[in-house]
Amino acid sequence: MHRNSARYLSAAAAVALGLAMAHGAAAQNAPAPAAAAPTPPRAGPPPTVLLGAGPFDYVSSAGKIHVEVIARRLDHPWALAQLPDGTLLVTERPGRLRIVRDGKLDPVAVAGLPPINPSGIGGLYDIALDPAFAKNHFIYLSYVKPTDKDSDQTTLAVMRATWDGTHVLKGAKDIFVVDAWYGAAPIPKRCCGQGPASGSWGGRILFGRDGKLYVTSGDRNYGEMVQKPDNDFGKIMRINADGSIPKDNPFVGRKGWKPEIWTTGHRNPLGLTIDPATGRMWETEFGPRGGDEVNLIEKGGNYGWIDVTQGNHYNGEPAKGVKNVPGMTDPVLAFGPPSLNPGNPAFYEGAAFPAWKGDFLLPSFTKGLLRFKTEGGIPGGEPEYLLGDLKQRLRSVNVGPMGELYVLTDETDGALLKVTPGG
Repeated sequence: MHRNSARYLSAAAAVALGLAMAHGAAAQNAPAPAAAAPTPPRAGPPPTVLLGAGPFDYVSSAGKIHVEVIARRLDHPWALAQLPDGTLLVTERPGRLRIVRDGKLDPVAVAGLPPINPSGIGGLYDIALDPAFAKNHFIYLSYVKPTDKDSDQTTLAVMRATWDGTHVLKGAKDIFVVDAWYGAAPIPKRCCGQGPASGSWGGRILFGRDGKLYVTSGDRNYGEMVQKPDNDFGKIMRINADGSIPKDNPFVGRKGWKPEIWTTGHRNPLGLTIDPATGRMWETEFGPRGGDEVNLIEKGGNYGWIDVTQGNHYNGEPAKGVKNVPGMTDPVLAFGPPSLNPGNPAFYEGAAFPAWKGDFLLPSFTKGLLRFKTEGGIPGGEPEYLLGDLKQRLRSVNVGPMGELYVLTDETDGALLKVTPGG
């Protein structure tokens, strides 16, 4: 076991758990060479094991930590929202919204969701509370929306509804439908060995300090669309809470540009968070074979995809650029190959783990939970690796009101974990 991260102490689950080692964040310094022969298929995340009974106890840089399993049998839980009264709302990717009250999972899912396409890695994604939730009880959900005539033709949508604590959403309606419809046959010919249309939707939503809603949209494995400004493929959008477009967006009024665009050049942005100490926005995204990224998001930025990547295209075709390309913003952290598969991160601000104050917590599918020290709010250096022994794909981490951590495992038999100081 990696001695810098954690020491697994639970004998009950020791048979099922193994070593979780990892290399640090590493950027490639040169494009992948052109391949004369086909490149081997992409290596996916390592196989996971059934999560042990728990609880689990570790020794970390913050001292002893204790991991409890709050809820089990969640089917690919994707996101979590913390309500003022302590209730947790959890999305399951196949299309269910679940309630966790008083540390227990309600067996009845919340009804009232629109038709959702869960094909591939599609489905129900993120959840966000309105900044005025205590008064209006609005929640926002992102999901994969099919057309009425062809369920393969899909895009990302954001809906708003009222949730009053019952098992039914009220007044659910789309406030924003992303202009990235794609997937129906015939699929156009694409470069670089890109994957199927049933992937790379993005789907994170987050209210910024400005009260605007930020929405990440993936490239749908049709990367040629991303550098075009007249669509929402591979973009982060900024909208008002009612779905209208803010007048101070960077490309409002610019000919040929979608006015909702905040940044462009993203592949599959699956994480979005704000550093409470600085107010800056950070994003994580999956690269192709390697090239996973952590980006500092700045108004009007172009983050390179599909022309610039520190990963390798699936067919071995070299990228047009790797780093330091004029007009493109490089990631602060880049990983692989092999891929890290980063999830939804958080900056730590809380009383439970004072040694981690200001640190950047990054869940992953392959290396557990990574903790980076920050300098001036910028994460870097060799991370500490946590929870890797659980052998679970970690989708998201949230910091609770007392500084506890909530971690979602992206598994068919997924779980909600709670991390607190150990005894």
